[in-house]
Amino acid sequence: MSDMITAELVDLGLSADTKEAAARALAERMVALGRVTDLDGFLADVAAREAQMPTGLDGGIGIPHCRSEHVTEPTLAFGRSAEGIDFGAADGPADLIFLIAAPAGADDAHLTILSSLARQLMNDEFTTALRAVRDAGTAAALIRGEASPADVTASPADATGPAAGDSEPAAGDSGPAGTEDSVAASAAASADAATGSTGTPPPSAETARPFRIVAVTSCPTGIAHTYMAAESLENAGREAGVEVLVETQGSAGFTRLDPAAIEAADGVIFAHDVPVRDKDRFAGKPTVDTGVKAAINRPGELIAEVRGKAARGEVTAAGSAGTPVERTGESGEGYGTKLRKWLMSGVSYMVPFVAAGGLLIALGFAIGGYDINKAPSVTDHFVWTQADSWAALLFQIGGVAFAFLVPVLAGYIAYGMADRPGLVPGFVGGSIALTINAGFLGGLAAGLISGAVVMAIQRVRIPAALRGIMPVVVIPLISSAIVGFLMFVVIGKPIASAQKGMTDWLNGLSGANAVLLGALLGLMMCFDLGGPVNKVAYTFATAGIAVSDPSDSAMKIMAAAMAAGMVPPLAMALATTVRGRLFNAAERENGKAAWVLGASFISEGAIPFAAADPLRVIPSSMVGGAVTGALSMTFEATLRAPHGGIFVVPLIGNPLLYLVAIAAGVCVTTALVIVLKGLRKPVPGAVAPAPGQGPAASAAEAKQPVAA
Repeated sequence: MSDMITAELVDLGLSADTKEAAARALAERMVALGRVTDLDGFLADVAAREAQMPTGLDGGIGIPHCRSEHVTEPTLAFGRSAEGIDFGAADGPADLIFLIAAPAGADDAHLTILSSLARQLMNDEFTTALRAVRDAGTAAALIRGEASPADVTASPADATGPAAGDSEPAAGDSGPAGTEDSVAASAAASADAATGSTGTPPPSAETARPFRIVAVTSCPTGIAHTYMAAESLENAGREAGVEVLVETQGSAGFTRLDPAAIEAADGVIFAHDVPVRDKDRFAGKPTVDTGVKAAINRPGELIAEVRGKAARGEVTAAGSAGTPVERTGESGEGYGTKLRKWLMSGVSYMVPFVAAGGLLIALGFAIGGYDINKAPSVTDHFVWTQADSWAALLFQIGGVAFAFLVPVLAGYIAYGMADRPGLVPGFVGGSIALTINAGFLGGLAAGLISGAVVMAIQRVRIPAALRGIMPVVVIPLISSAIVGFLMFVVIGKPIASAQKGMTDWLNGLSGANAVLLGALLGLMMCFDLGGPVNKVAYTFATAGIAVSDPSDSAMKIMAAAMAAGMVPPLAMALATTVRGRLFNAAERENGKAAWVLGASFISEGAIPFAAADPLRVIPSSMVGGAVTGALSMTFEATLRAPHGGIFVVPLIGNPLLYLVAIAAGVCVTTALVIVLKGLRKPVPGAVAPAPGQGPAASAAEAKQPVAA
């Protein structure tokens, strides 16, 4: 770590009062040394990581970190705050702040060094020494591992007492006079760690073996929290007399736990914020699944929880997953939040089938005309030299892909609720929904019922001898039978009737009703730019065309939804072009990419702008989206493809008027954004750049904060 942190990267008198200001102050030191090339771009990456989860840890530690293309080499900056800065930790502000900057392609060696620092932060002697150190050079040496905590307490420069705001010495640390005792205690602790206990000899073969836990830790960047959680679990295990083996799935790769160790384990802990890789290895074990910070802050509770589950015989297939796509929900989440995650699980897996199948069907129509759906099967008739044969082939492949929509929706809703055991009953229930003409609504019901049934079965206490076959035989058998009965006999017909009623209502829309629906779809598509509300509108639209012969109304709805979804990124791109001085350098760069993203119907292209200025960008986008959706319905534009943006314009009914509707919405949003941003209170002392400004002026402007 000798080249990763130097005295110039240490600020022992950090005066920032917010986490953003602290990150900027430390990042400016990195910029001064040439370690970071774009201050604002790097800070945006830090903020994006912070938005995923606060980086404050119990014990007065803040550890903002990220990977960024603006970082030239792995760098660590350290700041100490007398007043403390809120980084979101449960126990209050942080006084020790570490800013970790890793390049987008950091090498394994440097990431391993960073992981070592993360583990050091779990050492009370290390953090106590950092609070006592008086010299930036000594602090850097301590972090690099070139000085020990004992060196700090023995140093004359640092022996004058703790700095203002520093915490009390760790228990058993008697200060400079007790250095020898501290070293002896440290040596004893090391000996304990080597024996895997806390002062007790390792158990002999004749004594009962300790409880064994295997764990997996991971975080989004895989730099800090991953290794801190591992260290915390291992320390807590030693204190509790429990054997804990941790697999750290970090940025530097990971070494899989020995299968024999997993087989011998009595319980599993997943402490993660990204999906656990190869988690099927842990099937049939009592499992605790939580976020990575829980393992850092309360490892003892997690160990006690998994021991309790083992005592009660509670097991899961491979633990609950830990992402919005896979997890049933964090502790304390409301049912509504969990339900949204479950539904988004199914939608996220269904969308690729929609896109692939819909585009293939649309290409079939484009090449062979609208009678291509009457073509015979290509297995009976296919002529290599005839365009109609190729059109029929594309159409029929797309039809097969579309046939998976409802089963995949149901299967992965159940998967989001109950993990892999939910897949079989979910797919079975979704297929039954198609069989009884319950359609999209039937798929939703089948997925939720399947997940609930599997979750109920998993709560039943099972004899140890049957645990191994539960996820493979027992759960799929029982859950499929129950879901099949419910779908065929109990709720299938009512749902099918509701589906038919909704279809008839859509087919009957015309005039003002259709225009209002288009405006509503536009508002929803632009509300959260790819989020849950956007997905609800998009799924509603694609469900209507997910049949071999969609109605004219369904194709109008699809056209309105896609047109509105193109508006926000295109409008942001146009705004950065015509009034670039209202945006910083990073936003202007994002504006260039937004042209392509918007044209491709990727609404997420506007997210950087909405995140930086939500109160101006989101309402403006919603107004423009509503205008476009309403005009698309007014012009009676139709769309058979569920995706593609301007690249499927030849497949659109009334294409010229459709483009007019998009252009109108883009202009409205652009105008509103420019007006609203122009009304901002100007930054004191800022000078508006002249048109045609040079690179130096752009760089200067990039350092000016954007007014809120």
